[in-house]
Amino acid sequence: MVESLHLRELGEFLKLRRSELRPAQVGLPEHGRSRRRVRGLRREEVAQLAAISTDYYMRIEQGRLAPSQSVLAALVRELRLTADQAAYVEGLVGQAARTTRPVGPRRRATRPRVHPHLARLVGQLAGTPALVFGPRLDILAWNQLAATLLRDFAAVPDRERNYVRMVFTDPAMREIYPGWEDVARTCVEVLRMEAGTNPSDPALSELVGELCIADADFRTWWAEHRVAHQNFGSKRITHPLVGELTLDWDTFRYAGAPDQQLILWSAEPGSISHQRLARLAHSL
Repeated sequence: MVESLHLRELGEFLKLRRSELRPAQVGLPEHGRSRRRVRGLRREEVAQLAAISTDYYMRIEQGRLAPSQSVLAALVRELRLTADQAAYVEGLVGQAARTTRPVGPRRRATRPRVHPHLARLVGQLAGTPALVFGPRLDILAWNQLAATLLRDFAAVPDRERNYVRMVFTDPAMREIYPGWEDVARTCVEVLRMEAGTNPSDPALSELVGELCIADADFRTWWAEHRVAHQNFGSKRITHPLVGELTLDWDTFRYAGAPDQQLILWSAEPGSISHQRLARLAHSL
């Protein structure tokens, strides 16, 4: 037996997105709230908007059928998907066309090793907080300034050294982020995007299962099937030694290890945050 986890995820994702839309948002009559038995749009309404049969759309939601490119484009348009969401569903369909997963024993979860060139680079960036993330946001390497800024990663057991896990389960990570909820939600959305690329990854399944049990917020946000792809951003950090900093972070992909990301943190030159980051670096 062969099942497509990509198509099953696609169906769940589309179902949730249609539940968030009201008929009036897409130009359809409401017919009164009392007559609607489902939240959001009905399947037949989505099918009508996309100019396909209800049966065709139903099989897509059930994970039994991969939509054609034209149908997928219509669904992206009519369900008002964002650019990240569109990329996500397109990736799911593309992966489903290339791979299927035989149902059988699960492979043992493995943790990647940091590429030696990235490890050397991180160690030489003395004045810039630097991290290397693996495909599941596993923390593979860091420099001393990153550890001083965020967390003593060396004190965290290797298996638990995952950024998403730490954001949800490590009290120290909750304390340093004044906007913890935004940070945590983004983590879930980025992890969900990763799950669409490799839904059969046993390490990812293990991580998600663990966090769904450990944290009610994670469980709720994971079930929403929201996705995000972020290469840069800004975070506020409250540090016990230098106070509050606002730092920008940027992601760089290394061609020698495309599943690993170099994360660099920086502050606007001349800003209070820049001065405080420099003080932190000089304290090492």
